[in-house]
Formats: sequence, C-alpha cells, structure tokens
Amino acid sequence: MTGINFGYVRVSTKEQNLDRQYEAVKGYVTDEKYIYSDKASGKDMERGGFQNMLKAMRKGDTLFIKSIDRLGRNKELIKGYLEQFKKEGIRVKIIDLPTTMQDVPEGQEWVIDMINNIIIEVYTSMAEQERVNIKQRQAEGIAVAKTKGKHLGRPVLELPKEWNKLYNEWKAGKITAVAFMDKIDMKKATFYKKVKEYEATL
Repeated sequence: MTGINFGYVRVSTKEQNLDRQYEAVKGYVTDEKYIYSDKASGKDMERGGFQNMLKAMRKGDTLFIKSIDRLGRNKELIKGYLEQFKKEGIRVKIIDLPTTMQDVPEGQEWVIDMINNIIIEVYTSMAEQERVNIKQRQAEGIAVAKTKGKHLGRPVLELPKEWNKLYNEWKAGKITAVAFMDKIDMKKATFYKKVKEYEATL
C-alpha cells in the first residue's frame, strides 16, 4: 500500500499568512485535507496542528515542508522528531533542500539516514549563523547608539542634589511631603512620579 503524502505549514504569529507555504506544499500532497497548519511559535512542538498530524501519520507516509525551520526552532526537538519519523518509517522532504526531495530506491534506507543527517547539519549551521547575526546586529546597534550619545538600558534618574537626604528625612517623619517639594521646588505630580522611579531603583 502506498503511503500518504502530508504537508505541514507554520507561521509564528496569527497576523502572518500561510498562503506562500501552502502553495509550495500543495502540489506534493495526496489531498489538501492532509495539509496541517499552525500559527504558533517554533520554540516548542506542542502545537495543535503538528500534534494532530503526528497522530494521523503511518509507516510509509511522507511529510513535505517548505523549509526546515517550519518544523520549529529548537534543534534538539527537531532532531528528536526526525529520529522519530525515521523509526516510524516516515520520510521527510524539504522543498528548499533539493537533496531531501530525491526518491530513494527500496532497500537503500541508509540514504534516508544520510539525508536526515544532512537536514540536521544544515539546520544547525543555519540556526547557529542566525544567532551570530542577531548578536552582531545587537552589538552594531549598541555601538551606533553610543556614538549618538544614547544611553541604553535603564534610564538615568535625574534628581536634585539634596534628594537622598530629604527623602530619608521625609520617610523618617522629620519633614512633610509638602516641605520636601518646597525645598526641591517640584510640583506634586512630578514629585510623586520621581518618588516612584526612585523607589524602583532601591
């Protein structure tokens, strides 16, 4: 009995559109009802569409996805699922990785093992590179901000010079809030806003 060709499509947020991936996989699937989808983050695999697809798949079936990161972004989980697919006799074909799309003659299952290893290797390299790129972009952003004189992180709290002494006296009941405001020449709304900010740093 010939296996069923499944498709899986995923975007990270509800606002994103699945159409592009759907168009890419629909030509390969046995029937469009076998295309499962999720609008969820790739950080974990507890996604409704993905889990329902796993339950529906059997030995001899094939799974088509547009790119490896549609499975998810967690390398270890993806590796685990690729191994699970292999054990259950399910073939994974990734449209963006032509090597994985080739048909394998019967009795040459070792080729699928090799292809799965290529998938993991390619995915790992891509994920690592993406992390390096993100770090580099962050570092460049910080450097640019510094040259423009911007302070990154928690803003510096600007307070009158007498603030600490007067604040302690106020909290000890030695002076009233009104006296405190008078001494530093601050309006009530500004005063309480500064108190809140100051107390958040304590």
